[in-house]
Amino acid sequence: MISRFLLGVGLIGLMLVASFGTYTYLAGRQSKVAVVAQKPTAASPRPNAFTLPGTLYLSQSGAIYSLSFGRFHQLTAQDGWTQPSLFPNNSNLLAVHRLYDHSDVFVLSRFGQPVAQWTSNNASGPDTGARHWSFYPRLSPDQGTLWMSYDEPKVGYDVPLSIWAVPAGNSIRQGKLWTNSIDYTGGDVEPIPLRTGGVMYTKYSRDDNANLTGQLWLAMRPARPANGLTLTTDGAEGQPLTSTDEDCAQPSISPDGGQVAMICTYQKQISYLVLASWNGSSLGPRRVVITDQLVAQPTWAPDGSGIAYLAPGAGASDFQLWFLPKARYNPPPPSPIPVPTPTPGGPYHGPASSPTPAPPVVVPLVKPIQMTTDAGFDATSPLAWAG
Repeated sequence: MISRFLLGVGLIGLMLVASFGTYTYLAGRQSKVAVVAQKPTAASPRPNAFTLPGTLYLSQSGAIYSLSFGRFHQLTAQDGWTQPSLFPNNSNLLAVHRLYDHSDVFVLSRFGQPVAQWTSNNASGPDTGARHWSFYPRLSPDQGTLWMSYDEPKVGYDVPLSIWAVPAGNSIRQGKLWTNSIDYTGGDVEPIPLRTGGVMYTKYSRDDNANLTGQLWLAMRPARPANGLTLTTDGAEGQPLTSTDEDCAQPSISPDGGQVAMICTYQKQISYLVLASWNGSSLGPRRVVITDQLVAQPTWAPDGSGIAYLAPGAGASDFQLWFLPKARYNPPPPSPIPVPTPTPGGPYHGPASSPTPAPPVVVPLVKPIQMTTDAGFDATSPLAWAG
């Protein structure tokens, strides 16, 4: 299999910005036959079109959009905004503002207005290597800690991202390094802070054939204390939840906390939508629910009605918004076969005949619903969904 690194050679500029393998993986597997992407706001909803519950936040071409009541609204200017995530109480958004040599985490109102800047990664002076990158911001359930991928420690212009936890609104110097990323892989990304403490995240590494592979990991304590300079090597970064053979990434925990949605490639040229039960410390058996699309960024509906995700549309290279109803991965149980009740004292007419078996109950296959056709959303930007 062609490695994600080689597939991403054409995206050198982007690699210098972020260096995370997911971007090159997804970008390298798009068709070159493309329909020109339009702003989501340019499309009018079809009559009687399916409407998602709540408000969904997505990124396209450097701008953040919301989708509610079947209509898109542009919330920010088209100048480097990406990776929105919601405050646990749904009051505000976190988002990344990405420029050519650094990126920062901002607090935005749910209408897109900047409220506060929580990182300051634009170091003064001519040395661009002294500038930093923050990606995938998430708030802890108590809203007191900012979790993110951050490019420290680093050597020269290698930009491995590691997982950091920083008191909300404070300097990175008050933060703690939670994971030790592997050089020249893109590092550790997509942190999900857990209600029980600790964090789930994606770690990238290279297998024996030098292919870049992703694993879901669980870390329950930081790799070193705040302001420390010596990295620990005692396994503090946690334990793997998936294998390198599964090649999984982009975890999303269900609203009830009992399931995880993720994408897994199983070392193939596609990314499956995979579900697994979650008990707070380990994943249960995997259930592959979509096998014929290049799935990205699965996100649970806040009311539990389904899963939204991004995937290329038919005949186009751009990633569109799709919705998978709950009935696809949690179908209703089949109806019991009725058993005839004999009539007491009825006349005897010879040997009893066997009852006619009821026909098998066929649960119809629920297909994903394509919500857009020419929007071209950012497949490296997680979706955020408010109820």
